[in-house]
Amino acid sequence: MIKRLSKCIREYKKVSLLTPLFVSLEVVMEVIIPYYMGKMLDYGVNLGNMNYIVRVGAMLVAFCIMSLVFGALAGKYAAYASAGFSKNLRHDMFHNVQSFSFSNIDRFSVSSLVTRLTTDVTNIQNAYQMIIRIAVRAPLMIVFSLFMAIRISPRLSLIFACILPLLALGLYGIVKKAYPVFERVFKTYDKLNTITSENLHGIRVVKSFVREEHEKEKFKTVSNSIYKDFISAEKLLALNAPLMQTAAYSTMLLISWFGAKLIVASGNVPENGLTTGDLVILMTYAMQILMNLMMLSMIFVMLTMSRASAERISEVLAEQSSLKNPENPVMQVRDGSIEFSNVGFSYKNDENKLCLKNASFRIESGETVGIIGSTGSSKSTLVQLIARLYDVTKGSVSVGGVDVRDYDLDVLRENVAMVLQKNVLFSGTIKDNLRWGNPDATDEEMREACRLAQADSFINSFENGYDTFIEQGGTNVSGGQKQRICIARSLLKKPKILVLDDSTSAVDTQTDALIRKGFAEYIPETTKIIIAQRISSIEHADKIIVLDNGEIENIGKHEELLGKDPIYTEVYNSQTKGGKA
Repeated sequence: MIKRLSKCIREYKKVSLLTPLFVSLEVVMEVIIPYYMGKMLDYGVNLGNMNYIVRVGAMLVAFCIMSLVFGALAGKYAAYASAGFSKNLRHDMFHNVQSFSFSNIDRFSVSSLVTRLTTDVTNIQNAYQMIIRIAVRAPLMIVFSLFMAIRISPRLSLIFACILPLLALGLYGIVKKAYPVFERVFKTYDKLNTITSENLHGIRVVKSFVREEHEKEKFKTVSNSIYKDFISAEKLLALNAPLMQTAAYSTMLLISWFGAKLIVASGNVPENGLTTGDLVILMTYAMQILMNLMMLSMIFVMLTMSRASAERISEVLAEQSSLKNPENPVMQVRDGSIEFSNVGFSYKNDENKLCLKNASFRIESGETVGIIGSTGSSKSTLVQLIARLYDVTKGSVSVGGVDVRDYDLDVLRENVAMVLQKNVLFSGTIKDNLRWGNPDATDEEMREACRLAQADSFINSFENGYDTFIEQGGTNVSGGQKQRICIARSLLKKPKILVLDDSTSAVDTQTDALIRKGFAEYIPETTKIIIAQRISSIEHADKIIVLDNGEIENIGKHEELLGKDPIYTEVYNSQTKGGKA
């Protein structure tokens, strides 16, 4: 995990190394300053030696300025390094997510990926800044201060040897108990993100069904769960402060008690033993040691919180797409012919839990094929296998006489245009959205595609025409308009295969007929697969595939299926209100 995350530091290695360097120099200055302050007290103030006071005072001013400069540089480089590291983390995660297959996305869920890209990365950014700065400063300060304390008075330094192990043991116990709570919290964040996302996307449905109170209750339940977990964790972490204060006050009390006895024994003469200046130095070092132990405990707490985030981020970075290009991929699609050979598919990749079973048929290049079936009959699943959005569990799917698994993925998908069941438009102008199909499309090519999709007329009715801005999700256009823009976008790819997955459900029958007529006249060489609920959308197809419960019930033309296939006949009769009875 650490090795994988460290690869994201990249160009920020230099500033990441400069930060601990300047932190180390800052620590050296802060350890030297108390030492010379104590010596100035013993050899300058107590003896009335003004020259010594001025000389050492000037040195202390220089040390303070140097400490300030080193600290500022350390803070600057730590901010650069942590912000850059988090930027690279987000970049690498997003880049890897773009390569995910649908099955990879299904494994993580959208809300979880959003949480990992935002909250988890922020936790890692804060933790990284603490690691390269405070996690370097605190141990160095403890070690250097201990070294100087032992050098001044080995006997009094034994107090640290007694206090520190007990304190470290207590801190370890707090961290160990707090970690599982934080791990649970971040999983609950995913649920909170899901509920919020669903509510915002479906706000019109929520309001139309007057379900605001229900949604509030759902949000409140998950929010309270996070609240309770954080309260539980904070109760554990709250023990940190009294533990540190007990250790600090105990140490100061013991140093004062035994130090006073040693000063009395030495007569406050440096040559005879411990002096007032030495006691001041020891007290300062004791505070530095204990304060940095507290800082170290804060680091442990932060690392405890970020460990769960680091593991979640590492999971995304380590995830490999379930769809891979072959070693020597086929780089050209010959034509739009399609063949399914005993195809079975399971979303869980389990041959015992197939949602599509024994699918075998052939579609010639340029044919128009309709697919009809009840909800959940695997219509969308079947067509998604053509563009290799999922891999078959058993059997094979061929396009242009070549197994889809032998093609380069980009080449295959450039030749298979899909207008999915859930139409998505992105924020930007209509032209911006159309150019998703072809970034180099000319204005005339876009207009031609829109004329075929019956979108040109309503686009020209807008004040800004093709430069009309589309809001996020296409909320400022109707469902039918959105569908037609998406169809035009797919046509700009000039594909060999065009799949319309229930993509004309929101348009009227006349517009639907005009779209199909345009396809037949202007792109006769393109294989067209139309999934529809309306018989009128597919009755003129070269062949119609009837699906039922994941299996092919029948294949034939409209006239062949009518009266012979019970499912097709029932749908037809229900839509024509029994007109042929």
